[in-house]
Amino acid sequence: MKEKFNQMFKDKLFLVMLVLGLLTIVAAAGVVTIQRGNTPGEENPFKEQNQGAIIAQENEAKEPTQVAGSADAKREQEHYISNRAEEPSQVAKASDSTQKSDGAKKAEPQAAQVDSGVENAVPLVLNFTDASRMAWPVMGNVLLDYSMDTTIYFPTLEQYQVNPGVVIQAEVSQPVVAPANAKVVAVSADEELGNFLVLDLGNDYLATCGQLKEIQVVENEYLEAGQVMGYVAEPTKYYSVEGSNVYFQLEHQGNKVDPLDYFE
Repeated sequence: MKEKFNQMFKDKLFLVMLVLGLLTIVAAAGVVTIQRGNTPGEENPFKEQNQGAIIAQENEAKEPTQVAGSADAKREQEHYISNRAEEPSQVAKASDSTQKSDGAKKAEPQAAQVDSGVENAVPLVLNFTDASRMAWPVMGNVLLDYSMDTTIYFPTLEQYQVNPGVVIQAEVSQPVVAPANAKVVAVSADEELGNFLVLDLGNDYLATCGQLKEIQVVENEYLEAGQVMGYVAEPTKYYSVEGSNVYFQLEHQGNKVDPLDYFE
């Protein structure tokens, strides 16, 4: 019994010694580690790992700003390039707009007065022929027909005489238009016709239009067919009985012709 007890005691003592030995080893290892950490000039691996983690976190925190900044810079660069690319187009558009505007200005004075200081006046082509037809200067009844072969009665004058033109009934202030493309060769007045115009229709055709007021055209001006030349005036004393009218006369190579043969 005593031997068993001694044996158990020896076993326990051995275990205690073993444990103490292990604790001593562990303690010695800890001391060595601490000393190495405090040695000047020797880097701490744990410190390096911690610093690496901190730097990584800081970089991650900076990355969105850097990415945003990079994106903004890229957008600015693209905007600049786009603007630079658009500049020639804008210049071209401005140039085209200026050219169109100049072209429109040049096209405007088709019926501008020639030899009146308008440098870009464009004469119309005057090509009236025997087969041509013209518009009525005013729409109305014919009060006195053309008659050069026989005389006709003039109510105001109370006499018979030839009539080299036609007298067309019209209302005072009614617009009077050019019967065809023409050039104004004279703007004048007399007692019988009042204010009147002489028009060159081309190919030696001349038209005279009288009993006008507020004449809108001048000598040497080119007129387009249908353009307003003036307005119907009060009748002169030679046509007081007939009433307000437009006198229209047509001649070819100096010979009076019947305007009714050429009206549409």
